[in-house]
Amino acid sequence: MDAIDTMIGMGRETIDMIVDAGSFVENGIPGFTLPCADYGPGAVVGSAKMDGRVCTIVANDAMPSNPRFPVVTSGIIGMEEGYKMAMAVYRSIEADAGKPLADKRPLLLIVDTPGNGPGKVEEIVGMNKATGAYQLALAEARKTGHPVLAVVIGRAISGAFLCHGLQADQILSLSDKYGTMIHVMPLTSIARITKQDIEKLTALSKTNPVFAAGPEFFFRLGGVEEIIEAPDAIRDCVLKHIDEIYRLKAERQTDRLGPWGRGELGEERGGRVTRKAVMQRMNEQFAAVADRYLRA
Repeated sequence: MDAIDTMIGMGRETIDMIVDAGSFVENGIPGFTLPCADYGPGAVVGSAKMDGRVCTIVANDAMPSNPRFPVVTSGIIGMEEGYKMAMAVYRSIEADAGKPLADKRPLLLIVDTPGNGPGKVEEIVGMNKATGAYQLALAEARKTGHPVLAVVIGRAISGAFLCHGLQADQILSLSDKYGTMIHVMPLTSIARITKQDIEKLTALSKTNPVFAAGPEFFFRLGGVEEIIEAPDAIRDCVLKHIDEIYRLKAERQTDRLGPWGRGELGEERGGRVTRKAVMQRMNEQFAAVADRYLRA
């Protein structure tokens, strides 16, 4: 493979790097149809094979813009993209309904998104509902036995990463040597919301994984299962982790997967040292008043 400086904007190319040669069929999911040919152009969905196994691909394409929603460009997930991704997941669940765990197709999410479409029109007509539907679809796929694996190749930022990545069983990330970014929101936005000086937050971001923006810090929080050191290692890493997810589901160790598993992993790595204490305190406070509200 030729030298690559960054994978940002290479969602489609990444599909070809991971799946079996010539196996990807765009929109080729059983029962899946689009409302129109150019619906949600920033979302690429379809069926492929990985090491001979049928899988569903859900990826960002950062190159096109959505002509109906000018804000949706450069990999932003807008209303149409959210629904398109959700439909692909639900059709995959339906296609494998009733099959044993070993035959449930894996879902591979290729993540390169700078956020959701924040335009006024998108907000009015239902962007948040669309991205919420996609997030719910992934959670249902994971809980019905489908291995769901996310691979961050570029940007994984804000609410778009919340719906396109954080509901996966496991998350992998390309090293930040390739410009990979993972964070909840920019420090400037955090400063506005928390009323803290940007200088203070910048200093915290050097040592505190909660404020930091790189995949290495997210790794400490348990959010990233493994950091991939080079693009030509993505396929082998993906195949390894899909096999691991199948094994953990077969062994009923689902508490090691998904959002809960990332919390446990973050504690093991020293990135979430107060997590359980906070949860225990919240449970105690709820228990102290629960009877009052549950009887109301």
